[in-house]
Amino acid sequence: MNGRKREKTMDLDDLQPRKKLPDIVLGEDISTLSAHELESRIARLEEEVARCRQAIASRHATRSAAENFFKK
Repeated sequence: MNGRKREKTMDLDDLQPRKKLPDIVLGEDISTLSAHELESRIARLEEEVARCRQAIASRHATRSAAENFFKK
C-alpha cells in the first residue's frame, strides 16, 4: 500500500433507513389488494416457507448428527 491509507467510501444507500415491508397477517381481507400486491404477497410467503423448510432441514441435520454421535 506504499504507506498510503486507502480511503473507504460509503454508499449513500447505507445511510437511508431501510423500508420495512408491511407485515402479512394470515387470514386478513385481501379483497382490496391489486393483482400486483397479491403477487408480491405470494412471493414473500413463498420466501418465508423456503426459510422455514431450510430451518427444519437444519434441525434434522443437527438431530441426526447428535444421534450418530451418541450411538458410538
